[in-house]
Amino acid sequence: MKKIDKKRRIENKTNYHKRLILLKGESARLVVRKSNKYILLQIVESSHALDKVVFQANTKELLKYGWPEDKQGSLKSLSAAYLAGCLISKKAKNLKGRVILDTGLIPNTKGSRVYAGVKGAADSGLNIKFDEKISPDMEKIEGIEFFNKVKENIKNG
Repeated sequence: MKKIDKKRRIENKTNYHKRLILLKGESARLVVRKSNKYILLQIVESSHALDKVVFQANTKELLKYGWPEDKQGSLKSLSAAYLAGCLISKKAKNLKGRVILDTGLIPNTKGSRVYAGVKGAADSGLNIKFDEKISPDMEKIEGIEFFNKVKENIKNG
């Protein structure tokens, strides 16, 4: 094992067992990452364990689609994650084949922002398989008053 591999494992940055399983699937991956301010969704394709980002959507992009500037602090909410999923699905409309979810080191939690993003991508047409029971309820996702306006702007824009 390489020294760098041990370092990334010790720093809790990479789970190599999980990564190997995902790479063996030979499908594109929907990578969901959370930061302190935003949620990032990427569709990544791998060739010989080298990752290439094909499509990317960040919740910061929702500001272009009608997300109010004064609500910028809520760009990591369930609603923002769902809408970012819709946005990446729109960007990847010509993507052929199935997509596998890659959550990295984020734990699988029922009703989390990760699954809100996956639900948004799946509802907008991305071919991704996941359990609907683990995704958050639409009442929670649509909890903000400007949700439908932003969603329509993403579909039309």
